[in-house]
Amino acid sequence: MTIEHLHINGIPTPVSRIGLGTWAIGGRLWGGSDDSSSEATIRSAIDRGINLIDTAPAYGYGHSEEIIGKALAGIRDQVVIATKVGLEWPEQRPRRNASRARIREEIEASLRRLRTDRIDLYQVHWPDPLTPIEETARELEALRREGKILAIGVSNHSCEQMDAFRAVASLAAVQPPYNLFERAIDADVLPYAREHDLTVLAYGALCRGLLSGRMSAERAFQGDDLRQKDPKFQQPRFGQYLSAVDALTALARDRHGKSMLALAIRWVLDRGPTIALWGARKPEQLEGIDDAFGWRLSEQDLADIDRLLVEHVTDPIGPEFMAPPARTT
Repeated sequence: MTIEHLHINGIPTPVSRIGLGTWAIGGRLWGGSDDSSSEATIRSAIDRGINLIDTAPAYGYGHSEEIIGKALAGIRDQVVIATKVGLEWPEQRPRRNASRARIREEIEASLRRLRTDRIDLYQVHWPDPLTPIEETARELEALRREGKILAIGVSNHSCEQMDAFRAVASLAAVQPPYNLFERAIDADVLPYAREHDLTVLAYGALCRGLLSGRMSAERAFQGDDLRQKDPKFQQPRFGQYLSAVDALTALARDRHGKSMLALAIRWVLDRGPTIALWGARKPEQLEGIDDAFGWRLSEQDLADIDRLLVEHVTDPIGPEFMAPPARTT
């Protein structure tokens, strides 16, 4: 598996260009999960060469971190752990809080759940309008100097917010939503990352499974699965996106002998200093990872992909529905 470099404690550290995304492992908003299967998935990912695991306290209200801590018993030093900070969930209703007090509370809880003495990459999950960015950045820089975290990142932040953050603390990474269907960062965040030597951790690389090539119009989502509220999975948009996936599947097969899934990941990897976060909660959901490597998309491929999207998706929409609210006080 090819590698990208993430600056940890100022040192370029090799990380796999595919990271394991663990939102679904937490269970919440994905219709639940099985802990033993989740642990097996984490170990299978490591066996396949993935050494970056991305998580957050909000994923199952700490449950994802707990599962990772158990799965990494005895092998913690083989992986780079990336988790997040800056959300709270009174009455299980997530909202933004990146205050100094909340950060201090969260870091100790994450270290305990993950069964580790340091977080390799600590990321502000969402900007908090009620907390000055400088306060958040200053507290994370203090944690870095204390050795509790080794590198700092932000998620879902604008270029202006990153400028304010970098005036106080060093940034190593930015994590935005990014996939074939959701490309807003092409206009700003991706060029910014290139200019300032930030690694991009692209979440939603498979667009909540839509780009896996395994989805059909008959697919039903159960329980609290967030795709019940995702506008992309509601008709008539759902049909438009599935039609685009069919066309892209044919392109990947006919030109490269690859799957839709491999095409989706290859597209992300070809865009720059990017790591594609691959969400999985069952070992079999990691099948096909190797197919994303050893080839590249041509300029003609990229042009044809864009043409197919315009042709099939006449009512596109972004991932804005996932943003948690700010506190009111």
